[in-house]
Amino acid sequence: MMINLNQITRISLIALLIIGCASVLRPFMAAILFAAIICLFTWPLYHRVWQSLGKRDTLAAIVMTLLLLISLILPMAYLAANLAESAAMLLNEMEKVFHNLQPLAPDWVRSLPLIGDQATDFWERATVSHDELMKLLQQYYEPMRAFSLQAVQLVAGGFVQLLLVVFVAFFFYRDGMRLAANVIAMVRRLGGALGEEMLLLSCNTVKGVMLGIFGTALAQAAVALVGFLCAGAPMPLLLALATFFLSAIPVGPPLIWGGTALWLFSHGEHGWAIFLALYGLLAISSVDNVVKPILISHSSHLPVLLVVLGVLGGALAFGFIGIFLGPTLLAVGLTLITHWIALQNKKAHETL
Repeated sequence: MMINLNQITRISLIALLIIGCASVLRPFMAAILFAAIICLFTWPLYHRVWQSLGKRDTLAAIVMTLLLLISLILPMAYLAANLAESAAMLLNEMEKVFHNLQPLAPDWVRSLPLIGDQATDFWERATVSHDELMKLLQQYYEPMRAFSLQAVQLVAGGFVQLLLVVFVAFFFYRDGMRLAANVIAMVRRLGGALGEEMLLLSCNTVKGVMLGIFGTALAQAAVALVGFLCAGAPMPLLLALATFFLSAIPVGPPLIWGGTALWLFSHGEHGWAIFLALYGLLAISSVDNVVKPILISHSSHLPVLLVVLGVLGGALAFGFIGIFLGPTLLAVGLTLITHWIALQNKKAHETL
């Protein structure tokens, strides 16, 4: 009886300790996971830096942390600093467009499928009187203003999260070899050879998915920047950064270049607006269909549905960095489940 009581007491204390540690780390779990994923993805680069610096862990970790600050924090800081001003400018431009509406809706508005009648009615009501226009503007202005504020808050929160990610990544770089050895020993102890195989598969999946996500984002941002510069779009660097961070969402880049094309069209730049629309459709959006399959060809392919769910669910669960963290976690889970099912089917066939 005493032995059972002692065992129950030990188990209870261990459970309370685990719950306490999880409660303390829960606010930082997203940053810790994302830092671990980034360190795993960039570990070959860190290893080369580590060797070139005489195998000094702290110095190599400092160099990698500075590289992360330059590649992640500076672009995010620029985006966060300019997004609020850009959102205000966009709302002001929309208000000017409404004030300069022609009395009759153009034919292309009337011919819009599904929404043509509603858009025509809105257009003509907006041009009847100033009071009616203000009433309509107020109806749509506040929701758009609230949405813009939420977007600014999301980006600002993402900037703070990335700072924490870079801070945690320094310690992962510095102590990464020892941490990796401990994780491998624990997995070997708990799961044996199958556990090691699953761990290796998880690492390869993370590398492949991160290469696909960030490689595609970088390629789309570079191609988009060229198009924005050629078309004379306002703040092309900001638009390119927005394309980079929204490239994980299938409809993200079209929102950026499509909105920019509409802005150019409303300002009389009809030729450049058509150019940017075609360029975005044929060049910017095509990057996702060409570059990502090449970069991610050696890892599991994540279905579009899971990408969307990963982005939206990740953003809701973890904030801004969940845009990248969500699809990566889902890809790892899908790969492990698929591999486990394949192993079970193989064992079932062998026993027959």
